[in-house]
Amino acid sequence: MGDPLYAHGIDLAVVLITILKVLLTFVFLLVGVLLYIWWERKFISDLQNRIGPDRAGPYGILQSLADGIKVFFKEDLLPAEADRRIYRLAPYLAAVPAFTAFAIIPIGDKISIAGHQTYLQLANPPIGILFLLAMSSIAVYGVFLAGWSSGSKYPLLGSVRASAQMISYEAAMSIAIASVVLITGSLTTRDIWVHQRTWNWNLWQLGVVPFLIYLVAATAEVNRPPFDLVEAEQELVGGYMTEYAGVRFALYYLAEFMNTITVSAVAVTLFLGGPSGPHISFLAPLWPVVWFFLKLFVFVSAYVWLRATLPRLRYDQLMDLGWKRLIPLALYWLLLVAALRIGDDANWPWGANHSALNAVTIVACVAGAGLVYFGTLGAAIRVGNRRAQEEAEGAGGVRV
Repeated sequence: MGDPLYAHGIDLAVVLITILKVLLTFVFLLVGVLLYIWWERKFISDLQNRIGPDRAGPYGILQSLADGIKVFFKEDLLPAEADRRIYRLAPYLAAVPAFTAFAIIPIGDKISIAGHQTYLQLANPPIGILFLLAMSSIAVYGVFLAGWSSGSKYPLLGSVRASAQMISYEAAMSIAIASVVLITGSLTTRDIWVHQRTWNWNLWQLGVVPFLIYLVAATAEVNRPPFDLVEAEQELVGGYMTEYAGVRFALYYLAEFMNTITVSAVAVTLFLGGPSGPHISFLAPLWPVVWFFLKLFVFVSAYVWLRATLPRLRYDQLMDLGWKRLIPLALYWLLLVAALRIGDDANWPWGANHSALNAVTIVACVAGAGLVYFGTLGAAIRVGNRRAQEEAEGAGGVRV
């Protein structure tokens, strides 16, 4: 189901409408980042009984704009040992994927522009989910190349640690997204939204677990607290962007908040019905956009709440959570969803006329697979802890 804008060929009007959609999407993300930074400062200040920004504009709403203007006048540094081309390219490899990933998010239904019908969505490729995963993978290069090209050991160490964190949690996030693809049978984000239009959200179709896995993995993927170890000043001299200043530093700052908005929009689309909501006949085409932005606002506010509430994890705890908990659990749930989907396609006896057998079968599958999973995981953790204990004792160390 492609965009109807291109159904009758491409002419000058179609090209101009496409350019307009690109500009509007870009402007929305930039304004969204400025407002999000302001909202994060205000929300945290309220939680901590402070005032927050209150000088630039009403309620300090222009503070982010003032900071953005200031950074353009700061000196742009170029270390003597840096790889010039890669050093200059790396910030764009971090910022551009966040914008392009948002391009496949549907924020509403069809609209008419100059007699042409088009979706309230920049692009609807038939492999939208694969495109989303590809963009999240490219962002890792922007982080790693920033540290490598700086010509200093400390940014390199910070980029290695940041890249390891992003790759680790990208695996769990991708498996959770694969569960959505299995249940909906489509790789396009618009089809996934249409599948959930009648309040049949993937959140409860998939049993909530993939949503929680995605939420935790996405938080670590975009380096948001409590997983912001790339900015752990008490553990590193500096992160991967230590040698950056001026506009290039601002691009990394912009990419972090833009990624937060993007992963929140992806969560709304994949699990919470996207722009769907209560039908209201008055100004009907406008309400899907309203529902989408209300859900998005809840998500980005939850990230601010987590930042103000939870302490930062240690790096070993971060890796244990990703590799020993989230990835095995996501794989287990994906296999369970696949088994249930195969059963539906093969007309196994667990439909409406076999509700009791349906319940017993699902509970038995979940309980049996869960026992195997948690038993194996527990044994692996015990073996790892025992080996660590033996190594510590052998080295004459004291285990705390």
